[in-house]
Amino acid sequence: MSETFFTSFKQPIDSYSLPQRFTFPFYYQPHSLCALAVTELQHHIKMDADWQHDFGLSGDAETAIGKMFGVLLVQNKQGDVGYLSAFSGKIADSNHHAKFVPPVFDMLTEDGFFRTGQDQLKQISHQIKLLESNPDILMLEQALNIEQRSSNMKIAAHRSTMIEGRKSRKAQRVEAETQLNNEGFIILKDTLSKQSIKQKNQLRDLNIYWNERINKAQKNLNALLNEITLLKDKRKSLSAKLQKKIFDHYQFLNQKGVGKSLYDIFKNTRQQTPPAGAGECATPKLLHYAFSNDLKPLAMAEFWWGVSPKSAIRQHLNFYAACLGKCQPILTHMLEGIKIDENPLLINPAEGKDIEIVYQDEVMAVINKPAEFLSVPGKNIEDSVYLRMKQRFANAKGPLIVHRLDMSTSGLMVIALSKQAHKNLQKQFINRTVKKRYVALLDGILTAEEGSISLPIRVDLDDRPRQLVCYDYGKPAETFWQLIEHKKGKSKVYFHPKTGRTHQLRVHSAHIKGLNMPIVGDDLYGTRANRLHLHAESLQFTHPITKQVMKFQVNAEF
Repeated sequence: MSETFFTSFKQPIDSYSLPQRFTFPFYYQPHSLCALAVTELQHHIKMDADWQHDFGLSGDAETAIGKMFGVLLVQNKQGDVGYLSAFSGKIADSNHHAKFVPPVFDMLTEDGFFRTGQDQLKQISHQIKLLESNPDILMLEQALNIEQRSSNMKIAAHRSTMIEGRKSRKAQRVEAETQLNNEGFIILKDTLSKQSIKQKNQLRDLNIYWNERINKAQKNLNALLNEITLLKDKRKSLSAKLQKKIFDHYQFLNQKGVGKSLYDIFKNTRQQTPPAGAGECATPKLLHYAFSNDLKPLAMAEFWWGVSPKSAIRQHLNFYAACLGKCQPILTHMLEGIKIDENPLLINPAEGKDIEIVYQDEVMAVINKPAEFLSVPGKNIEDSVYLRMKQRFANAKGPLIVHRLDMSTSGLMVIALSKQAHKNLQKQFINRTVKKRYVALLDGILTAEEGSISLPIRVDLDDRPRQLVCYDYGKPAETFWQLIEHKKGKSKVYFHPKTGRTHQLRVHSAHIKGLNMPIVGDDLYGTRANRLHLHAESLQFTHPITKQVMKFQVNAEF
């Protein structure tokens, strides 16, 4: 293969130093050469691109689709340094555009097995739709429902008769014990027993009769439904085989020249099956092309171009890390043997930081948590508020932690030093009687003075710990906000969250249907800065023992 996608820089880069190690893809600051490559690529997208695609930068954003683009800084065998470009998924319904590397596997090729398989599935779906539109199906379903309802009514009526019969026979026996002689009583009991047996036999016969009618109606219906069921099973089987074949055709190379399919990459992961869109992201495309063409990868960067999606938060021109769910298993294979920047997520951000005790008594404490400090131990880092409090209050009983703040958020937290206090305080949070106020600095100018945001939130399963706005599966989340002031092109606000969802204030700030401006320093939903400018400033609750109203405030440092 030729290096037709290798792009030389338009300006001299002799003054730039090359990266010592490859970018850690899941949390990074772009290398200066990658930033330069991104600038050139963005100019190409804006001025020279050969497609007609609505990114939503002008016009109706409802029909627009933004895209993730990526650059890979590479060095060829001659020692020349340039870059490769790629986009995630398709643009203008095509996998191929000038300047951008091709996909690892192109499902859209004419006469390819994917199109053939899709045509087969469409034909089967069309057959199913035709069969399901048969009016006789509705008629037979109604007939079956009538038989089932009639059966239930008749059998229920007979059971009621049997209950009344049992009551009547019991009353007759009680009366007969005092009024009949022994022989008469025996004759009566025999008569009553025969009545009981007769009613039971009638119930048996009734069940047999209606079961036969229901089975006949079901059989008539099944005669039409069986063909549909067989076609659905066939479609499911063909779809699974087609998906497996697609997974096998996505073969990703690493620098050792070892290829691995999507299926093999994911089979030992927690997902086991590759998620939708796996292999179509920009960075795997770029690395695969580089390894296929003897190009040495030096660094990478990805950025968003266009309007944000309706669920996830993506800001136009912002840099983003590779997603964990789709890309981490693939890139783990592709980057095997390559020296990579240290994972910053393994570095303890709380090292050298102390926790200020704002208030303390025998049953509780209130602290001021620094920014970049875990509330509870994480997957890789144990140092946290919990650990520090456990060390400080060695005689405390119970779980200590009543509520949490995001690692990057600073501010007030209440700590329970007894089981009774923990139970009482936690109940106050659950009942939402605790009053909380946050202060934040937003990256933009708010035009309104106050408002409320209601956007349901759930975790992004493909890119933890990011959260999504999801109306189908998200948990309700409500936030009231008030503008404090404008300062240097930014807006300082109060947040009063009614609920306490993960990243609620960050998502409600940044999402296109929220305030549409991220909190300054938000490295997940906005742009990194010296810190996340979000602080839990005020906290009010009832003392768990004295029942006194306790109110605390610590002003933000920004």
